[in-house]
Amino acid sequence: MSENNTSSAADALVKKRRNARLATLGGVVVLAAVGATAYWKLHASHFVSTDNAYAAAEVAQITPAVGGTVLEVHVRDTQAVKKGDVLLVIDPTDAQLAVAQATAELDRATRRVKSYIANDTNLSAQISAREADAQRASAQLAAAQADFERAKVDLQRRQALVASGSVSGDELTRAKNGFDAATAQLAAAKAAAAQVTANQRSAIAAKEANAALISNSTVDSNPEVAAARARLDQAKVDLARTVLRAPLDGVVAKRMVQLGQRVQPGMPLMAVVPVNDMYVDANFKEVQLEKVRVGQSVTLHADIYGKNVTYHGVVEGFSGGSGSAFSAIPAQNATGNWIKVVQRLPVRVKLDPAELQANPLKVGLSMRAEIDTRTGDKQATAAAAEVPRTAAN
Repeated sequence: MSENNTSSAADALVKKRRNARLATLGGVVVLAAVGATAYWKLHASHFVSTDNAYAAAEVAQITPAVGGTVLEVHVRDTQAVKKGDVLLVIDPTDAQLAVAQATAELDRATRRVKSYIANDTNLSAQISAREADAQRASAQLAAAQADFERAKVDLQRRQALVASGSVSGDELTRAKNGFDAATAQLAAAKAAAAQVTANQRSAIAAKEANAALISNSTVDSNPEVAAARARLDQAKVDLARTVLRAPLDGVVAKRMVQLGQRVQPGMPLMAVVPVNDMYVDANFKEVQLEKVRVGQSVTLHADIYGKNVTYHGVVEGFSGGSGSAFSAIPAQNATGNWIKVVQRLPVRVKLDPAELQANPLKVGLSMRAEIDTRTGDKQATAAAAEVPRTAAN
């Protein structure tokens, strides 16, 4: 009997201890769940992160605007350059000849326009001379007309007196010769007057044509001179373009040009990567972007530096479409089969230039980005509070 009591007491003690342990474990689980829930609600739910992020930059492509043979190459891959540094030089011989030719053409055009102006005065004098010729021809025509009328009357009188014998045959012949001569002189005077009129019209037309070349312009503003000057300016620009300079600070990459190579306009020669003005393309899942807004702060780590280096950025904008939207092969197919896949949207993150200066990045390096969505809420609240204050002012 005593043994049974002892066994029952031991079992009760074991059960009690087991229940105590289970209660303790249950309490720990409950506390852990409460803690995890509180942590998620108060902190973790305000952060979204991704390791599908990469460093990027707006790379400057170096392409020639003029063709020619490469005379000098001043840089190599990985070399740091400053804005304005000479990258390469194209043989300028052809461009220099074009400048010389355009200069000569401008001088010739200037001289030609000056001759137009001088010719305008000469044509005005010619018109005055033609007017004097016209007046003289008119007087000569009037005199010839008078001589013709007088010769005609003399001939008629003598023809009337021939029958009575008052006029001899010789006198009648002279009258006829005089009439013929007066008729010829009248015809010559009319022809001369017509020629003078034609010459006068020709001189006026020539002056009008010359005036059209110089109207409402000086020598410098004349269209011919302006066109020649524009060709000279273009030749000078082409000559300047034989020297290719760095458009920004950065590092030379993808150099594909060699000394003596014949290049054409638009041919890619090299690239300049602005390592001090880089950004990050972070590809977040669409379900993560509900609370993400422009201006929110971002914490980033680069795989090349690990956790030892932290970058601080700002959400600068969102891509206009997901990666699949711009893919070469569309997601749809002819069979009608379709599987919904969570899409990723590139988010552009601006980096701190000072941090980039201290720890440079290169295009394509892997990054991890974490966005604090609370910062956007604080900024929106501050902006909303600023509106009434501004209105009150």
